[in-house]
Amino acid sequence: MKKKITAFIMMLLVAIFISTSCGVASAVTYLSLGTGGVTGVYYPLGGAMANLITQKIPGYNCTAESTGGAVENAMLIYKNKIDIGFVDASSAFNAPRKKGAFANEDVKNLRGLVSVYPESVQVVTLDKNIKTIGDLKGKRVAVGSPGSGTEVMAKDLLTLYGLTYDDIKEDFLGFGDASSGLKDKTLDAAFIWAGVPTSGIMELGTQHKVRLLNFSDDMVKKLKKSHPFCVPVSITSKQYSSLMEDITTIAVPATLQCRAELSDEFVYDFLTVLFDNLPVISGAHARGGDLSLKTALNGMDVDNLHPGAKKFYKEKGLIK
Repeated sequence: MKKKITAFIMMLLVAIFISTSCGVASAVTYLSLGTGGVTGVYYPLGGAMANLITQKIPGYNCTAESTGGAVENAMLIYKNKIDIGFVDASSAFNAPRKKGAFANEDVKNLRGLVSVYPESVQVVTLDKNIKTIGDLKGKRVAVGSPGSGTEVMAKDLLTLYGLTYDDIKEDFLGFGDASSGLKDKTLDAAFIWAGVPTSGIMELGTQHKVRLLNFSDDMVKKLKKSHPFCVPVSITSKQYSSLMEDITTIAVPATLQCRAELSDEFVYDFLTVLFDNLPVISGAHARGGDLSLKTALNGMDVDNLHPGAKKFYKEKGLIK
């Protein structure tokens, strides 16, 4: 009789253990973080952030996903296909206001997390005779992945010179493929919108002298109308040793946005973990070193911050 009771107790304990284990497993929340092309800046930074979430926030498992970039990330958040994503400040501002690339969309669930680093528009070519965007007429040009922030910017820049896709031979290529196309001369130029230095341009510069197109003061003023957060920046041979000449271009902050439905507690914990582990982010890519509390709200629409982010920044004394 005692053996039967003992056996019963053992079976009961095993059942409780299995039930408890299943309960723990089902309690894990899986998240997706949208980045960009694998040769860009979003990808390594997003990978480091996803790892921090998985390792430092109990009950969460996050995976970094390669995507078409900023505009696509905003749309993927809108469609609940990713939870967090890199989105340039202009797109983050335009999306809920149905402007620009989002004119026909109703992106109401996008919420701000943090400004990460400034990303510069780089129009790159190996052709010494291409000196302005107007010189791209009739040329084969990479304009970024379809629907990406790069493509939106490419269209805006072409428009400033009275050009459309009808005037060029456009190729919808990301950073890596664009760099390869320039190298093997199947492309004449490429639009790249990323943090400096960009690995694709650095790789190109190991074999060639590289020209980046200069933006005039007038161009910068006109661009501010469609990209209110852009600022003029310089790119010099300090960033790219292969540069033919130093230039002025524009930069717009790269930000992290998320779904409004994410819990306040998770968002607060994520930002806490992020700023407690800045060496991890800077170790993933040089641009990660730009992330700091001093610039955390650069280019951010404070009214559209996630409530968990508002709590975090209020405690840091950055907002009231």
